[in-house]
Amino acid sequence: MAELTWRWGPPPPRSPAAWRVRTSAVLVVAVGLAVLVVPPLAHLDEQAVDLAAKLQPPSREHPFGTDDVGRDLLLRCVYGLRVSLLVGVVAAVVATVIGTAVGALAGTVGGWTDRVVMRLVDVFSSVPHLLLGIFIVAMFRPGVWPVVVSVALTHWLSTARIVRAEVLSLRSRPYIDAAVSGGSSRWRIAVRHLLPGVLPQAALAAVLMVPHAIWHESALSFLGLGLPAHQASLGTLVQSARGSLLAGSWWPTLFPGLFIIVPTLAIAGLAGAWREHLNPRRRSELML
Repeated sequence: MAELTWRWGPPPPRSPAAWRVRTSAVLVVAVGLAVLVVPPLAHLDEQAVDLAAKLQPPSREHPFGTDDVGRDLLLRCVYGLRVSLLVGVVAAVVATVIGTAVGALAGTVGGWTDRVVMRLVDVFSSVPHLLLGIFIVAMFRPGVWPVVVSVALTHWLSTARIVRAEVLSLRSRPYIDAAVSGGSSRWRIAVRHLLPGVLPQAALAAVLMVPHAIWHESALSFLGLGLPAHQASLGTLVQSARGSLLAGSWWPTLFPGLFIIVPTLAIAGLAGAWREHLNPRRRSELML
C-alpha cells in the first residue's frame, strides 16, 4: 500500500510568468469593468464645464481631479479609453483580415504572385507607420473611423508575413501532399487545410496588434489629427494637459498616461503568454 506523505510549509512559489499572466488578467478585467460600469454609475457629464472647479487635485468627489475647464478627469479618461479600445479592436480585426488574405494568397499560389505580393509588402513596410497614418488621416475630417482606417491600413503587413510563413510551413506537411495526390484543387486545400492551420497565429497577431493600435491612435490624437478636440481621447487629454503640467498640476497628465500604458501592457502580457503556449520553444516578445 502506498504511503501518504504530508508536506508542511508554504506552497512552492509561482513562476514569474504565472504572476505576469495573473496580473495582466486582473488588469484587463479591471479595464473592462471601468469601461462598462463607470459611465452608467457616474452622475456627471464628462463634457460638463465648471470653471469654478478647474484644476482641482484628486479628491473624494473627483478621484482623478479635474482638468483646466473643470471637467471630471476620471470620466474623461474612461471615455477616452473606450474610444481607444474601439479603435484598437476594430482596426486589429480589419488589419488581420487583410493580412491573412494577402499572406494566404502569396503562400498558397506561390511563384511570381508570391514575389510580387511580398515586394509590395516590403515597399509599404519601408514607410514608417506613423508617417503613413498621418497621410491617411489628413485626407479625412477628424473622427473615429478615419483613425480606424489609418491604423488598419498600416498594420496588416506583419500579419501578412506571419501568415505566409505559416502557409509555406504547412504546405510541406504530409497531409497536404496526400490531398494533392487525391486530386483536391488548390482552392479546396487552402480553405480546408491551410486556413484552419493559420487561424491561431492570425488570432494571436490580432491580439498583439491591439496595444499597438491604441498607441497609434493616441499618437495621432496627441498630434491633433485623430478625434475632434471636444471628444475625449487619451492622446488629446495628454496633449491638452501640457500647459497644466508646467503650472504644477500633475494629475491631468499622469492619469491619461496611465490609462494608455497600463491597458496596453496588460493586453500585451496576456498575448505574450498565449504566444508562449502556441510556440513554447521561443520566448515571447511584446510587440508594441
